[in-house]
Amino acid sequence: MIVGIGTDIVEIERITQVYQRQGEAFAKRLLSKTELLELAKHRFPERLLAKRWALKEAVSKALGTGISQGVCFHDMTIAHQASGQPYLILTDKTLEKANSLGITHWSISVSDEKNHAVAFVIAENQTL
Repeated sequence: MIVGIGTDIVEIERITQVYQRQGEAFAKRLLSKTELLELAKHRFPERLLAKRWALKEAVSKALGTGISQGVCFHDMTIAHQASGQPYLILTDKTLEKANSLGITHWSISVSDEKNHAVAFVIAENQTL
C-alpha cells in the first residue's frame, strides 16, 4: 500500500551557484559521509549535488514533513546497486519517522538533463 509519494525538480544552475559560493560547506550540509566520498570522485559534482537535492526533497515530501520535524538530509544516503539502480538508506530521526508511518519499501527514481534534475519517490508498507 502506498503511504506517501514525493517529487522534486531543481535547476542544476541554482545548485551550481550555491556550490560555487559555499563549496564544501554546502556539500556537507546536504550529503551523508558516504556520499561525500562519492562526490570527491565524481566527474560532475554539481550534477550529483542537484540529483541528491531532488531525491532527498522528494523523500521528505513522501514522509509528509519536508525537511523538518527531525527529518534531515544527513539521515538519507542514496546508494546504487551493481545495475546502477538507486536505493535509499535511512538513519536516525528520518528512519524513526519512516518506521512510525509503517514504511517498509522505497521506490526512488532520479534523472537529469541539461538544465534540471528531477526525482520521484514512492513510500510503501507491506500489507497482508
